[in-house]
Amino acid sequence: MKYRSRTEIVGLILDAANGGGATKTKIMYKAFLSFAQLREYLTMLQDNGLIEFEGGRQTYRTAEKGMKLLEIYEKMSELVPPLAPTTDNRIRIGGY
Repeated sequence: MKYRSRTEIVGLILDAANGGGATKTKIMYKAFLSFAQLREYLTMLQDNGLIEFEGGRQTYRTAEKGMKLLEIYEKMSELVPPLAPTTDNRIRIGGY
């Protein structure tokens, strides 16, 4: 799998929890994260008010602040698509 930035992972988590809430398992699969990684991200997102835990349903949902961030992230992705890796990454020795 390619390297993903923290911003891209946060976007995937917020998108997964958008629209009625999602369980940890659903978020893990949609964001391609291990359980340990997911716990770290969920803690950070909750601390910053981007995602909310609904205890009765045991689900997470994207908070209003998270929705705003998700909209901005999607607009940025449209304006600046991800850079493709170059095909000529070889080290040249002696001009070859």
